[in-house]
Order: sequence, then C-alpha cells, then structure tokens
Amino acid sequence: MTSQEVRAQFLNFFKAKDHKIVPSAPMVIKDDPTLMFTNAGMNQFKEYFLGNTVAKHKRLADTQKCLRVSGKHNDLEEVGKDTYHHTMFEMLGNWSIGDYFKKEAIAWAWELLTEVYKIDKESLYVSVFEGSDDDGLAMDQEAFDLWKAIVPEERIILGNKKDNFWEMGDQGPCGPCSEIHVDIRSKEEKAKVPGASLVNQDHPQVVEIWNLVFMQFNRKANGSLEPLPEKHIDTGMGFERLCMVLQGVQSNYDTDVFTPLIREIEVITGKKYGKDEKIDIAIRVVADHIRAVAFSIADGQLPSNTGAGYVIRRILRRAIRYGFTFLGTNQPFIYRLVKVLGEQMGKAFPELKDQRQLIENVIKEEESSFLSTLEQGLVLLDSVIKSAKNKTVEGEKAFELYDTFGFPIDLTALILEEKGYQLDVEGFDKALKAQKDRSRAASEVSKDDWTILQKDSEQEFIGYDNLETQVKLVKYRKVTSKKEGDQYQMVFNLTPFYAEGGGQVGDKGYLEAPNGDVTYIVDTKRENNEIVHFADSLPANVNETFKAVVDKKQRWRTACNHTATHLLHQALREVLGPHVEQKGSAVHSKYLRFDFSHFAKLSVEELRKVENFVNARIDGQLPLQENRNVPIKEAMEQGAMALFGEKYGDTVRTIRFGHSIELCGGTHVKNTADIWHFKIVSEGAVAAGVRRIEAITSDAVKDFYFNNNRMLFEIKDLLHNAQDPVKAVAGLQEENNALKKQVEQLLKDKAKDLKNELIAELEEINGVQFLAKQVDLDAAGIKDLSFEMGGQVDNLFLLLGSENEGKALLSCYISKELVASKGLNAGTIVRELGKYIQGGGGGQPFFATAGGKNPAGIPEALSKVKEYIA
Repeated sequence: MTSQEVRAQFLNFFKAKDHKIVPSAPMVIKDDPTLMFTNAGMNQFKEYFLGNTVAKHKRLADTQKCLRVSGKHNDLEEVGKDTYHHTMFEMLGNWSIGDYFKKEAIAWAWELLTEVYKIDKESLYVSVFEGSDDDGLAMDQEAFDLWKAIVPEERIILGNKKDNFWEMGDQGPCGPCSEIHVDIRSKEEKAKVPGASLVNQDHPQVVEIWNLVFMQFNRKANGSLEPLPEKHIDTGMGFERLCMVLQGVQSNYDTDVFTPLIREIEVITGKKYGKDEKIDIAIRVVADHIRAVAFSIADGQLPSNTGAGYVIRRILRRAIRYGFTFLGTNQPFIYRLVKVLGEQMGKAFPELKDQRQLIENVIKEEESSFLSTLEQGLVLLDSVIKSAKNKTVEGEKAFELYDTFGFPIDLTALILEEKGYQLDVEGFDKALKAQKDRSRAASEVSKDDWTILQKDSEQEFIGYDNLETQVKLVKYRKVTSKKEGDQYQMVFNLTPFYAEGGGQVGDKGYLEAPNGDVTYIVDTKRENNEIVHFADSLPANVNETFKAVVDKKQRWRTACNHTATHLLHQALREVLGPHVEQKGSAVHSKYLRFDFSHFAKLSVEELRKVENFVNARIDGQLPLQENRNVPIKEAMEQGAMALFGEKYGDTVRTIRFGHSIELCGGTHVKNTADIWHFKIVSEGAVAAGVRRIEAITSDAVKDFYFNNNRMLFEIKDLLHNAQDPVKAVAGLQEENNALKKQVEQLLKDKAKDLKNELIAELEEINGVQFLAKQVDLDAAGIKDLSFEMGGQVDNLFLLLGSENEGKALLSCYISKELVASKGLNAGTIVRELGKYIQGGGGGQPFFATAGGKNPAGIPEALSKVKEYIA
C-alpha cells in the first residue's frame, strides 16, 4: 500500500463516519503568540476546545503537517540517530467537538487499524491511564472496560501520567489518553520477549502508532483540575510510522515516504545507504530535514537569526554539516532534493510544487553561506587547537565557536578526536546551559487563570465600522514577564480594537469608566480566536460598562500603510511580472515593510515605476470596495489573491481598490486619496529570491520631504549658497579624489623609505628576523608595508604599532614558514597583546590586527611580543 493510499484510506474512513475533512493548517503559525509552529493536529482547533468559538462541524478529520524540535523524544540533535522520530511529520487525526467520546473513538480506531488496514490484532497493544495521586485521579476504568471488550486483558497496559495523560500546555484543556502500540518484530523475537514489556521503552520495532486523547479537564494555573463543560476527542496517528507498519518494513526511512529522497541523496553524494551507520545517520538527517525546511519556506517562513526563522536555519544547518562531515559534500546539494520531494508529496500538499523555485533558491543560498562558515570555523578551530594546553580544548572556547560563528559542537568534537585532542565537554555544557538559562529567563511568562465575569460564547469585532463603543469586560487575567513586567489581559463582549494579524500591528487606545477614569490599552493580539487587550493596570471596577476608544491617529496611519501594501503588491506584479508573490509584510503606523519573490535587485528606474504606479492609484481616488463573509470559492473566482502559508475559512473578506483585490482581514482607508503620497525608502534582499521594500505614506512622507528640504538648505549653506549644489558637490568630489591620489602616493613613498629603514633594524633571534616598532602609518599603510617586507625577508616576525586619532593599533605579520614550523599564530598573539591597549582583535595565523582605546599601552605591547620567540 503506497503512502498516498494510506492517507486516502484514513480520510475516506472518517468521511464515512460523518466527519468534515478539513485541509492541513500551515505548519508555520502567524497569529498565535503561544506557538511558533503547528506541533500537533489539534492546534488549529484549540479555540473549539477552549470554548472560545462554536464549531460549525462537531466531527473533523485531516492530515496535518507538524514540526517538533523539542519535547518528548523530539530533541533535534537526536533526529536521524533512530529510525522513527522526525522533525517534520504528518499527523492523521480525527476530532469530536463535544460530540462522541471514548466509546466511538476506541471502536473506530480498532476498526480502521484491524479491518481496513488489516494490521494483525496480535501485534497491537493498548495503554490506559493508571491514575494519579497528585491530581486525585483514579484509573480510567471506562477506557479500560471498553478496551477489555475488544482485546485480551494482557494486551492492556496501565500507563503513568507522563505517557497517558495529555496536556495542551501548563494550563488549559487536558485529559487521559489511550495509546495504541504496534510490535513489528519477527516471530522469533516476539517469542523471546513479550511485546508488552517493550511498550514505551524506545524500542525501534515496538512503537506508538496512535494516541486517543479524551479531553475532559481544564488545568488551572495553580495546577488543579476542573471538568470541562463539554468532553472532546483529539486523536493523532503518526503517518510515517503507519506507513512503516503497512509496508512491512522496519524503519520509517524504508517507506516510500523517504526512499525516493534517500535514493537521490545516494546519487548526488555517491554514498550508499545501509552500509555504514555514520553515513546512514547522515542520510536520514538530510532526508528528514529537507522536508521540515521545504514545508516551512513554502508556508512563508524563511531562515533567519531570530524566532521561527532561527529554528528553520538551525535544522537546515544540521543537515548541511552532516552532509559536509559524513557524505563528503563541500558544495550545495540539499536544494536538489526539492524536486523529488515535490513529486512525492505535491499532490497532498501542492504548495511544494507551487513554491519550488523559491524553496530551491533559499536553501541553495543558505547552504553556500554556511559552507563558508564551516571553512572559516575550521581555520578558527585550528587556532584554538594550537593554543590548547594539555591536549584539552576549553569548553568556553568551543562554545564561542558554536555561539558566535555557528560552528557545530559535534563537528568540533570529531575533529579534536581525529587530532588526538579532548574537548572539555563539561565546560561547554556549562556555557550552553548559562546561555539557555538567560534566554529562558528573558522570555519566561507566567499567567494567572482567567477570572470569568460573564459568559460570552463568541466575541464580536466591530472595528471596521466603529472606533469607539460601550463594552463589558467578559474576563481578565494577570500575566508577568521579564520584558514587560506585570500586565493584564482583558477580553470584552465586543471590541473596536483590531488584533495584530496579517502583518498589521494591533490597535492601541483606552478604556474610559463612567467616572472618567482611564485605562490605557497598549496592545491588542488574537489568541485562540479571542481578541485580547493588553494594559498595565485594571480598571478599578471591572463590572462597569466602559467606553472603549481606539487611537484614531495611529489606526488611520496604519490603515494608510496597509492599503499601500495592496497597491504596492499590484504595482510590483505590473512592473516586474506575475511571478511576484507576497512573502510577508509588516504594517505599522509609521512605516510598511513588504517582502516579495523576485530574482534581482530593483533598478532605480523600476523603483521609480513602482512608486509612480502606486501614486497614480492614490491620485485616482479609488474607493474601498469591501465584501464580508464571501464564500472563498466565489472570492477566488473574482480574482482575489490569497497568500501562501495563510489559513482561510469557508467565508472570507475581500478588499478591492480598482483592479487590486485581495483576501484580507486588516483595516483600510475609505479612499486611496486618504494616503496622500507613497514613498519607497529602501529596497534590499532578505533571502535568495526574496526582496524587501520599506516605504512610508501620509504624515511620514511629509516629514520625509521636510527633513530632506532642511538638509538641502544646510548643504547649500555649507557650499556658500551655491546656485547648483549638485554641481558644487561633484566639484568637491573631483578635488577630493585628486588630493587622495596625491596623499596615497606620498604615503607609498613614505612607506618605501620606511621599509628600507625597518629592514635595516631587523634583529635575528633563534633564526627569526624580528622587529617590534611603533610607526606613523594608518592600518592600510601598515598592511602594505608588512606584506612588502614579507616578500623580501624570510622568516619574518613583525609587530607594528601606531596611533591614529586617539586610537591604538597593533598589526602582526608572521611568515607562513614560521607559522608552519614554529606553530606561531598572529591572531592569537594580537588577541593577547590587545589587553595592553585595552582592546582586542584577531585575524589569520600569518597576519592579524588589534585595536584599542589606550595608545599609551603600545610600548608595553611591543616590549612583550619578544617572549613569543625567545
């Protein structure tokens, strides 16, 4: 049975059980501050389990693309070392929102596995929650009795809270669960050791295949449990593991989910899978990680240095370094797997084919960049090794390579082992833990339970039409973080405040009590489909009726910028071509940022055309044509543009200005004339094939031109009120260039004379031609002089110091033959001598520089350097 057939049979089975089959949500989560990535099938349904939204369909099923790089059995550094854990995986799931419960969930799971998929009943084991004294919960007798009617009692295993009690987080919906495990060992192995003893023991052939969660409690902030108003079912079955079982293989990587990728890796690298464990692990890492990275990019998350982008970059870099170390790849190759992945999974997830070119471009650029980093890291590691004492490299030095330069610690350990050195693992772990503790402390947030003032099943947003209204507080809670301190989150029965989403920032404003007291709203976000208002304090009387008022000026500026992004999108497609697609945006009150797919830097002429196109639509006074609750099919037929990586409901809102029509939930001006003017302030690259434009509108443009005009008058004043300041500046540049050439020639003549003087002053010490001296040259002059002397003098060791504009400079040149024969390293030397000038530096083993703020320390540094060759 192919993987495509496995997936189809699951969905068809639950469709026949009256389940609504819904598409996978994007793997990258944009509008949920509690998660970066979808890590479980239930994520997109949280609002239903929390009771924030009434579900249109009580029974749901889908296959959800998920990403896990932390938590139970999912440490990124372990993926690839076994055959059944992954970063990106598919989760097959069925849900009941207050409809059926344990009886149906258990019966249908057994029916699907044994009657549809024909899995041998004798190979299946089930687990039931044994209870918890800490939570005052008894054994799940109901689930036990239901299973006992289906399977022999010896195949029912009692599981502890860790294995058989599922929680959405530290707070929120939770409940006992039943896991279904499968034993795919041989008959001989089964006869020797009972499968029941291997359940949840991380055995590669006795694995959990399906988890049935019976969501019936709510975990409160103090740790206590309370029953939920409605009971729900949340199940998740690992698609890759299911394919392993049904295809009769012993590893997820031997299924047709992975074998096409593995075959392509073998072709590209010339390495064979199944011959060497280290090579096998590397191939599994690459085959797993390309899926996680490709799906993330397709959903709009590019690799970067922060947040979700950092996670994606870290996953990709792990794959690159495994290829570099074990597969002998020193050129980009992972991007070549995208085509195979698209052919394998593109039918179920068409975004892989639609976004193929972008995915390939981004991955290839990241590979090239990190391979350069690895080469640089090898040079730096070589320097660290040479300075190591007692054949042990300090953990802090290895951590610096890892943290500052991105050099992988496992690669460091491998190289050290090959060279007969040891790594201070304890020191590295200590430095890493200190960094993680700092990061965790900085981002840690504690939340109290919600204080419920009144029941309100669904909050109404009226902010498209009103910027102020009378509201009642439905619930509130206190949240504490290191960054923001104590804050309060408030939910109202209705609100005019727009919650951050679709790239647009959340509204600010205030609440006014009947007595005139004011509480300021500092931000608005959406969480689990609720609009949450942030304030630094609570109103004195939370039960009163308040007037909620949005900051009109900020909203107006933000609306101008949001409408401008739509016009900009249209302009880019018109000027550059239909290949342009939005890849992200940030709409603030002061500026807008727009990321889009394009292969080259925009020329001045192209930027001018884009600006003119947008401003022509502003001058055209195009009215807003807004349609709410439009069936998504109808909106797409009208030509509305949808964005990759966004999840849309059955009905959508369309925004049209002239020929620009997009699906959008943000706020906009009533007429393009309100924008006044549009001005691009920057354009640059974000990643391979992705450009970024930053622009301003309305008041910000007026300020921009005012400041430019002021600067022009200041320049004219400096030029003695020249009638043509451009011509005057050009004249100054020509004069300056001529003078620079004269100065350069004079410095060269000076350096030439100085070179002969310095060569005459060289002192031979232990076969080394040595000189340490302070000179009157800048950094460039010293470098030229050093290399010229090195070209004439063998075995040269030169340290030159200089003072320039109150700053100190040390430059060290060591002939390459000395570097090789005596193990000298200019980078290490200047780094240590830098302390005398209150600075630091580094460079290559044969030439390095250090800068500092204490020129008075130069003589002492010059006097100390002789110790390195004495």
